[in-house]
Amino acid sequence: MPHTFCRRRRSLALAALVGAATVLCHARPAAAQADAWPTHAIKLVAPSAPGGATDSVGRILGRYFEKELRQPIVVDAKAGAGAIIGTEYVKNAPADGYTVLISGSSTHSANPFLYARLPYDPQKDFRDIGMVGFIPAIGLARGGLPIHSTADLIAYAKAHPGKLTYGYATSSSQVPPAIIKARADIDVLGAAYKSLAQIITDLAGGTIDFAFLDIMSASPALQNKAIVPIATTSLQRTPSLPEVPTVAEALPGFEVRSWIGLAVPAGTPDAVIGRMNRLLNAALADPPTRQALERLGMTVQPYSLAEMAKFTEADRARWREWVRLAKIEPIQ
Repeated sequence: MPHTFCRRRRSLALAALVGAATVLCHARPAAAQADAWPTHAIKLVAPSAPGGATDSVGRILGRYFEKELRQPIVVDAKAGAGAIIGTEYVKNAPADGYTVLISGSSTHSANPFLYARLPYDPQKDFRDIGMVGFIPAIGLARGGLPIHSTADLIAYAKAHPGKLTYGYATSSSQVPPAIIKARADIDVLGAAYKSLAQIITDLAGGTIDFAFLDIMSASPALQNKAIVPIATTSLQRTPSLPEVPTVAEALPGFEVRSWIGLAVPAGTPDAVIGRMNRLLNAALADPPTRQALERLGMTVQPYSLAEMAKFTEADRARWREWVRLAKIEPIQ
């Protein structure tokens, strides 16, 4: 009996050692992968045209990442189809932390409700790394019109039904004017564009009458005297443009807020994602990086992985409601 008991104790001890060794074997590769990452260049994919908000954010973050990681950071603009082309490209990339999507409200929150069929699922095909910050949209009108606020826009549209036209190319440029149209019951005509830059050109040239652009992309328009800022889509006035009223001052409760973050293909190792989140939040705490983003009109907002997951789930519900209010039928 004692011999049997001893043999059983030896067996249990051996099993415990084997189990511990197995855990260590699984833990070491993940830890080693995070420690080794990155060993070569990282690509930040901006699903918009060069010069837009995501491209600008990528270049600012890229400078910090290069300094800290000592590896090249390449910002690759892949525009088209409402940010779908660039997003699908990252979805199909290897899940190794070397191809990163500059994600946002278009790719992860609005597109599921603006398009009947998406070639990606933001929840199943991606892992969110974290948040960079929030960006309001700003309404712009061509000079020569008696429009300097949302109230002016509504009054002019009611006096001239069917005469005002606006351009859009992204969710943040499509949804705000559509909600204003629906809530104020005005007759204005929207035209789809391939790029925000072309909207600015046509606005300055008088081809269209107004547009809503994210505040980063609108920066060139704000320097053009032929274009007049009329409203922002945040609940409170934007600190960098305190003289510009909000849409909510004419339509109480109105808010459409865009954001920019980073995401990687699903399947990217947890250890790598954790390191990337810490790197991103360190960049946002770096004074020169933070100030560069704030100069573009962004409200910087670092999030943990858990906070980001909670936010994106809630934001999809917000955009579902905003698209419903805008009475936009999904593109088939």
